Amino acid sequence: MTIEEVKLFLRIDGDYENTLLVALQDSAEEYMTNAGVAKDYLKSTYTLAIKILIGHWYENRGAIGKTDRLAFSLDAIILQLKYTQAEVIV
Repeated sequence: MTIEEVKLFLRIDGDYENTLLVALQDSAEEYMTNAGVAKDYLKSTYTLAIKILIGHWYENRGAIGKTDRLAFSLDAIILQLKYTQAEVIV
C-alpha cells in the first residue's frame, strides 16, 4: 500500500506527515503479523485492517484512546483473515 493510499484514507493533504504515516504503517503490519496474520495486500480486508490501525493511532496519539470500537472491528477482521489464510502461522 502506498503512502498516497494511506493519506487518501485519512484525508491528509501534503507531505508533512509522511514519516509518521510510514512508521504507523510499519507498526500496523507488525501488529498484524504478531496477531498471526500474514501480510497480504491482495486481500481487501488486510488492507482495511492496516488502514484502521493507522487511522486509530494517527488520531489517538496520547496514552489513552478510544479503543472499544477499534477492538471489536479489528478483532473481527483479524479473526476472518486468520481463518481464510492458505497457510496457518504457528
